[in-house]
Amino acid sequence: MKINDLDFYVVAVPDEEYARPRRSLFVRVATDRATYGWGEAAVGEPAGDWAVRRAAVQSLLEGRSIFDLEELHTLDALAPPVLRCAVEMALWDLIGRTLKQPVFNLLGGRYRRRVAMAVRLPPCSPERAGQAARERADQGYHTQILTASGRLEEDVKMLAEVRESTGAEVKLRLDGRGKYALESARDLCAALEEYDVQFLLDPLVAREFFLLATLGRETTVPLAFGRAVSSPAEMLAAVRCGAGRFATLDLSQLGGLIPVKRCAVIAAAARVHVTLGGRTFLGPGTAAVLHLAASTSGMTESHQCAGAPLDDFFLREPLSAVRGMISVPPGPGFGVEVDRGKLEKFQVSP
Repeated sequence: MKINDLDFYVVAVPDEEYARPRRSLFVRVATDRATYGWGEAAVGEPAGDWAVRRAAVQSLLEGRSIFDLEELHTLDALAPPVLRCAVEMALWDLIGRTLKQPVFNLLGGRYRRRVAMAVRLPPCSPERAGQAARERADQGYHTQILTASGRLEEDVKMLAEVRESTGAEVKLRLDGRGKYALESARDLCAALEEYDVQFLLDPLVAREFFLLATLGRETTVPLAFGRAVSSPAEMLAAVRCGAGRFATLDLSQLGGLIPVKRCAVIAAAARVHVTLGGRTFLGPGTAAVLHLAASTSGMTESHQCAGAPLDDFFLREPLSAVRGMISVPPGPGFGVEVDRGKLEKFQVSP
C-alpha cells in the first residue's frame, strides 16, 4: 500500500486563558487504496512556511509504503520534529485503520484501559490559581501543573494558595520553564520542601543535565527534566548523570511515537518515571497520547495532553474525561475521526 496524497492544515484557535492562539499542524496521509490517517503536532510558525514544506514532503513520500516508519526518521525533509511527529502519527493511524487494529495493539498491546490526565492551571494571580485548582479537583483532576513565573516569592505564594485550596488530595507539579539560575533554584527548592510537590520540572535556565543533577543532590524535592530531551541519545545522557527522578516527554519535540517509546525504555531501565506532556493537542494528538500511554507499562503517572475541560475541538465524537481519566478509544487506528469542516473553518491562510 503506497502513499499518494498529503494534506496539511494549520489551524489557530483563540485561547482566552493564555491570551494567544493555540496552533496545530494537522496532516492527512492518503493511499492509492483510498484509505487515510490523521496526525497532529503543535506549531508556532506561520501557515505559509508549512504550505511550502507540504509540496516538498509530498514529492518525497509519494509512492512509499505506509509501513516504512523507521525510514521517516532518516529523511532530511522531515527533519523538523513537529513535522516528523505529525506525519509519523498519521501513518500509525493509517496502519491501524488498514489492519483494523487500534494503535495500542501495534505498540505492544493495551496495558491499561483508562489513562489519568494531568491538567495545567492557567497563568493567573495566586488567589485565582487556588480557586482554579479547587475547580479542577472537583472535576476529578487530581494531578495539576503550575507554571512558574521565575519570581520566587510569587511562585511560592501561588503554590501555597493551591495547596491550601486543594489539600493533600491533589498531586502538584511546578513547571520551572527554565526561569531560575542555579542559586535562585536552590532557594526555590528550599521553599518547596514543605509543600509536598510531586516534582519540579526544568527549573534551570541552563539546559545542562549535570547542573540539574547537582541541584538534585542538594534538595529533597524530586526533580524532572524534559525541555532538553529531543532524542533518545539525550534521554540516555540525562539518566546517566542522574538529572531527575521524572521525565516529561513531548511528542512534538521528540518527533513522534517511536522516539518517545525508545526514551521510555531508557527511562525504565534507569527507574525514571515518564510522563507525557509539553504542548497540548487539539485533535488526534490527544488520542495518540492515550494509545501510547495505554501500551507502555512504565507510564503509570498522569499525562498532560489536553486542557480541562477536555479540548477535543476538532474531533467529530468528543473524548470524555471521567474523574480525571479518559478511556482509550478502542477503534481502528487511534479510534477517532477528525472533523474536516471545523479544520477548514479555523485554518490559517498562507
